[in-house]
Amino acid sequence: MNKTRPFILIVSVVLAALLAYGLFTLPSPKGAQSEGFSAERVVKDIEVISAAHHSVAHPQERAQVREYLVQRLQELGADTVRVLSYDSLTGPKNKHVEYTFDAHNILADFSPAVQGEGPQTCLMFVAHYDSRYSHIFARDTVWSYGAADDGYGVGVVLETVSQLLKEREQWKQGVKVLFTDAEEVGMMGMSAMWENDRQEFADVGLMINVEARGPWGPALLFEACPGNEKVMELYAGTAKYPYTYSLTTVVYKFMPNFTDFTIVKDSIPGLNFSTVADVNRYHTHLDNFSNISVRSIQHYGEQILPLASEYLVNEQYADVDALKADADAVNFTIPLIGLLNFSRTGYVIFNVVIFLIFLMLFGLEGIRGRLSAKKVFIKSLVILGSSVGACAAGVLISVLCAAVAGVPFRLMGTMQGVMFDNVAMIVSVAVMTLVMVVIYLGARRKAIRMTSNSMRQSAVANAARNHAYVVMYAVMSLMFILSVALLLALGENMMFLIPLACATLAMVLYHMTNLRFWIPVAMIVILLHAFSFYYALAMALTIGALGVVMMLAFFVVMLLIPMADIYLMPSRKK
Repeated sequence: MNKTRPFILIVSVVLAALLAYGLFTLPSPKGAQSEGFSAERVVKDIEVISAAHHSVAHPQERAQVREYLVQRLQELGADTVRVLSYDSLTGPKNKHVEYTFDAHNILADFSPAVQGEGPQTCLMFVAHYDSRYSHIFARDTVWSYGAADDGYGVGVVLETVSQLLKEREQWKQGVKVLFTDAEEVGMMGMSAMWENDRQEFADVGLMINVEARGPWGPALLFEACPGNEKVMELYAGTAKYPYTYSLTTVVYKFMPNFTDFTIVKDSIPGLNFSTVADVNRYHTHLDNFSNISVRSIQHYGEQILPLASEYLVNEQYADVDALKADADAVNFTIPLIGLLNFSRTGYVIFNVVIFLIFLMLFGLEGIRGRLSAKKVFIKSLVILGSSVGACAAGVLISVLCAAVAGVPFRLMGTMQGVMFDNVAMIVSVAVMTLVMVVIYLGARRKAIRMTSNSMRQSAVANAARNHAYVVMYAVMSLMFILSVALLLALGENMMFLIPLACATLAMVLYHMTNLRFWIPVAMIVILLHAFSFYYALAMALTIGALGVVMMLAFFVVMLLIPMADIYLMPSRKK
């Protein structure tokens, strides 16, 4: 075996993990003296906003935050700053408490320095300034300070607008800033405004909502409006350090979480941003100023500011309907590579091409005698059954974690109070990976004993190679079937399509060039995507979904192991 290959393989895995988790890909926070978007300046606003609880149960503290925000918007040079009030609202519905309150939304207008002819179109920024009301956390009643949720949103909007105003002379569209009240009790502020003052939205051609579901991690574009093809083209062409998966928009439709954007997304093109880690600091007393992340805040700005700037200065968006479309885009982010954005038709074509290449490759491998369709089929069934076992193990682990923490177990539901949840999930996947490696190596040795009746090195090598090929193509076959099924059912299948595509293309190039270099390259891309996507999935769904996370990770790991084996095998003698 080439002595450098194990080293290359180890370095590839480590670098992929570091890149995916943001060591090199997330932007560094910029200081208060920076000319561009500065997370440090946002921090100053958050410190004021999160000084005290300011939920609907704290009218005086909420009024102080409101007065501060009105003052900040006036200091920025808003043409008008209005407070739109809605009296005697009640909420939340179907919860352990109910409050009666008045909601006061803040609406500021910033017109272009040079007024154009005809009606003006606007970009509207939305964030809510109320904090979470009383919340049960680990059997205690706690109150959030709203530092992340939604101090991040309010602070990011203020800093973004301050940067955009530097190019106000070039604006073709205007800006509206809407800081809503009573979002935490069922989007009551936004709902009341949509019902009673809908004319305020008539000139909005694009809405950007900024939320925070936990204080850490990358800022994820987790939702886009229906018919988002043009909106995503704008995002893909402008955002720095993009981080999004169109699959999250599909999943979010089935989740019981909502934001202010939910009220209007069927009528106004828009994007919804949020951090997603960690859930124990979401809606709890731990959402406070000491737990904020300047790196996460900076990541919001690096995505939102260039997008907003392009929208404001480009005349093509002067039409309020310019970003409306009939079709949705399909997209996913691979760290280092960036955002891959497809039209729906383009994505189907991409799928068909990958499917055809895989089928031709599989057929050629069979013709050349490297594969037995029967062995691949049997191995596929074994792997499928094992994936169910991985899922069951994940569920059991999450049940045990809930029991240890003394919190209710919720399958696929948000579980708070398991303070070691992130460590438990990482360790569980790592242990599963080690177990899979041990099982694979044991099966490999068994295959060698069963197929080799001599001590010849070539026979041993062929047996090992055949075993690796059978396992790899069994996993690829399952991914092919799952990709087809999900494409037909949801129109989204990237969690299986990306590893299938990478492995397929790597094997094609390997056979064409006889260079193993393509195998670690494919593994790096698979790992970059897997680390990044499964991180977002695990953080969003929490430890209650560990079974699903482990099942999906199982398929990826089960593909990577034989790929690594093939890469490390001695070269065939000519």
